[in-house]
Amino acid sequence: MKKGIIGKKIGMTQIFDEKGNVIPVTVIEAGPCVVAQKKTAEKDGYDAVQLGFQDAKEKHLTKAEKGHYEKAGVALKRHLKEFRLDDCSAINVGDVITADTFAAGDKVDVTGMTKGRGFTGCVKRWNHRILRMTHGTGPIHRQPGSMGVIDPARIFKNKKMPGQYGNEQVTVQNLKVVKIDAEKNLIAVKGAVPGAKDGILFIRDSVKA
Repeated sequence: MKKGIIGKKIGMTQIFDEKGNVIPVTVIEAGPCVVAQKKTAEKDGYDAVQLGFQDAKEKHLTKAEKGHYEKAGVALKRHLKEFRLDDCSAINVGDVITADTFAAGDKVDVTGMTKGRGFTGCVKRWNHRILRMTHGTGPIHRQPGSMGVIDPARIFKNKKMPGQYGNEQVTVQNLKVVKIDAEKNLIAVKGAVPGAKDGILFIRDSVKA
């Protein structure tokens, strides 16, 4: 990884390229992020930087978190994320990383938490089919059906059943950066990214680019 940044999902819109084609994009408020810690291969075994995003009140942080920021001499932040970089020699504690660290045309991987949908049936969770909506098949239409009561008389592991759906970390790879607004710290990425509006996202250069 060469570069990374923390951002907040603003929402989706569409923009037009120079040929008049419509491009669906997700707008992300990326940064500004402050470097709260720098790790090196000599001291820690690997190269990485910790970035802090969004100002926080002291009452919302633990003593350990507060001490971590005070040691670095930076303002308190709500979100902290470590990015392992190939080379972070040019980055120092206290530096500010902004959206213009990326450029239009770059390929990025975006990580976020998907929308939580609670306890969900297998039709919505796994896209199972339902029974025919006729008198002979009622009154049950959306249940998962028989699980093998007599033989094998148990549920196999990884059986697709009702349960928690969403609220999990997902990474969408190889998205194209369409536009950068350095003044407003905005990045427009082609396509959709995980999570709801105002969700926190981690943006890295793509491993497949």
